[in-house]
Amino acid sequence: MRHKAGTQMAKSFDAQKYLKKIGLGKEDYHFWKQVGKALLCTYTLFGVAWVWNETSPLGWWTLKPRPKEEKELAHLYERRKFPYPGDEKAMEEFVAKGGMIGTTIGPKGIIESDKDSYNYQKVLQDKKVDQEAFKLWTRMRNEVITELQEKGFDVE
Repeated sequence: MRHKAGTQMAKSFDAQKYLKKIGLGKEDYHFWKQVGKALLCTYTLFGVAWVWNETSPLGWWTLKPRPKEEKELAHLYERRKFPYPGDEKAMEEFVAKGGMIGTTIGPKGIIESDKDSYNYQKVLQDKKVDQEAFKLWTRMRNEVITELQEKGFDVE
């Protein structure tokens, strides 16, 4: 008796009948196959567009919108090639040439001489020292001029 009740209950719960009601019956397989193909193609296209946007072989041309000012000034700049981080020799050369200092986009036409980062720092320091010396010199000159004018000399 018990065995008959189990099979009768299983018959009342027909999986195909239930799947058919929710739209997953045998006659719906073709539809879902087409939906799957469409999704696959769509995601493939989006993936290709994303990869193209990140690694565009045309340099400046990507799918990112750019402001008007950037479009007008784009020809003045170049993209710097960064070495692969695992390549020790290339990284040392890059840092020695003044890499990591400044921006990722540098102006075109400036020939980057083969100077190391130490020399670059020294040049910046020298410029700062020159500026300070000039300020000090003008201040001292003005003090001398005012002192001479106070004593009665006509100084231009």
